[in-house]
Amino acid sequence: MVSMSGKRGNGEGSIYPYKNGYAAYVWVTTPDGQKKRKYVYGKTRDEAHDKWIKLHSEAKKGPVATRHRTVSAFLAYWLESIVKPNLAPLSYVSYEGCVRLYIAPHLGTKRLDKLTVRDVREWLTKLTITCQCCAQGKDAKRAPSRRRCCAAGECCEAYAARRVIQAARDALRAALTNAVTEEEIGKNVAALVKVPKPRRRRIKPWSVAEAGRFLADAVARNDHLFAAWALVLCLGLRRGEVLGLTWKSIDFEAGELYVDHQIQRAGRQILHRETKTEESDDFLPLPALCLKALRMRRAQQIGDRKAAGDLWQDSHGLVFTTKYGTPIEPGNLTRMFALRARRAGLRVIPLRNTRHTCSSLLVALKVHPKIAQRILRHSQIAMTMEVYAEASEEEVRAALGKLSEAMGGTG
Repeated sequence: MVSMSGKRGNGEGSIYPYKNGYAAYVWVTTPDGQKKRKYVYGKTRDEAHDKWIKLHSEAKKGPVATRHRTVSAFLAYWLESIVKPNLAPLSYVSYEGCVRLYIAPHLGTKRLDKLTVRDVREWLTKLTITCQCCAQGKDAKRAPSRRRCCAAGECCEAYAARRVIQAARDALRAALTNAVTEEEIGKNVAALVKVPKPRRRRIKPWSVAEAGRFLADAVARNDHLFAAWALVLCLGLRRGEVLGLTWKSIDFEAGELYVDHQIQRAGRQILHRETKTEESDDFLPLPALCLKALRMRRAQQIGDRKAAGDLWQDSHGLVFTTKYGTPIEPGNLTRMFALRARRAGLRVIPLRNTRHTCSSLLVALKVHPKIAQRILRHSQIAMTMEVYAEASEEEVRAALGKLSEAMGGTG
């Protein structure tokens, strides 16, 4: 701004006419320690002056980047420097997949500081109408003789599901949250765009009678995973928790089980790692059926070890392994559960829904919610009460008096 005397203010010689407006610069220290000019632009001199003042203020606070990163460049930095060192491997795999497949192809070339709410909304809309087989070249990656849709000229219309779109938006929102924290942008535009929540498919859990039939069939067939099925149905253990159990976790004399590890597949790796939170760790009492099943499992594993000989691989002393001692793939356990349910003549429910089955059994047997909360290891009693509100009061209430008796009857 020019003073009444006609002289410019101190330092205002760095504001000058440029194209159809004005430009200004400030000498700043970059994050790598160099001194460089940082430019701002405005349609009027006053606008350029205001930006110049703001830039001066930023330069006094600390290092200032002179070049704005693209969305792709920031996401690469975010994944490598923030997500990978600080979050679980499975979270990194999930975020990396969202960035590579859904975010970077559409928004990657945009400048991070220029990304708008409209850009994000249009991107999400485009995701819903983009065939992912075409976009990712899935059919094109097959051998020419096996190509059957997009690469053959017939789009299969494999559109992204609602949960995929929500996951992609959530990944971008998480990344931009860090960009705001690190003062690269002023607001998180992804947080301002709403996406429809995927409808949760409700599946009726097994009744006590159905769970008993499943276990009875497993015993009759001498199923080497009988102990795993008993634990998921009686104690509500999750898939990863069952597969992550070690013999050190089991106290046969006290009749207790300590849950503190899980098996997870993260990309190409199978990981034996701690449970998600400390609240998930707990000593759980073992019903007589579970104790007997685990003793049977120990005898089976000793037999497997002798039969395998030098081929045996000891994996952290896991309770449930393949016949060569290696960890069981989490996906394989899910498939084996479905196969055994069909074999027993039962309707198939997802393995993860066995926790709801256990919950229903606890409700039917009038177990106090606080005790059920400990068995199910819910961090909040509200989670347990939600299960209690949803559970049905079928003929099971009158059919059985105790959960251990219901399962113990299978032998």
